[in-house]
Amino acid sequence: MNLIIIDDDPFVTGALKILLEANPNITVLASGSNGKEAVSLYRRHRPDILLMDIRMEEMDGLTASEQILQEYPDAKILLLTTFSDDEYIIKALLLGAKGYLLKQDYATIVPALEAVASGQTVFGNEIISRIPSLMQQKESFDYHSLDINDRELEIIRLIAEGLSNKEIASALFLSEGTVRNYLSSILDKLHLRDRTQVAVFYYKHS
Repeated sequence: MNLIIIDDDPFVTGALKILLEANPNITVLASGSNGKEAVSLYRRHRPDILLMDIRMEEMDGLTASEQILQEYPDAKILLLTTFSDDEYIIKALLLGAKGYLLKQDYATIVPALEAVASGQTVFGNEIISRIPSLMQQKESFDYHSLDINDRELEIIRLIAEGLSNKEIASALFLSEGTVRNYLSSILDKLHLRDRTQVAVFYYKHS
């Protein structure tokens, strides 16, 4: 697993490099100290995962994430910060970041990287528990205007409740393959990348 680390604190960058490279499956290709360097280094190295701080001088991690994801939609970015800031959590989710963890949770970083590498989206437990309340800015939304039918809306609601495809299939008496097909259709219609963004979309617009 090839990584790039971006953090404006050289102590943090050094500590993370030592921590991560203790794992024989992880190689740190490069490190930088701001968002501009993150964009440049990503273009140069195309790492498996970009591990990046949020609050940095010149360009913050969210702006850098947005630029990188516009150029490389499949980029896997794991945001690491010292604080649980509501506004940043929401922006990270909507941008399509693959994870958002608190720096003090050092023990969770390697498992989170492994999960992201395998295609999962990872958010710290504290953050996951707060997503519904963060996103519940209640406003009426016409899903049918986006060609979302009643069955798809039902699946969107269940995704937002945290159910897996298997659990949704059981609840709606469908096959997992059918649920996957519905999810693919939902992602296409809503122009979203993954099921986490579906949940965020639902909480924001329900």
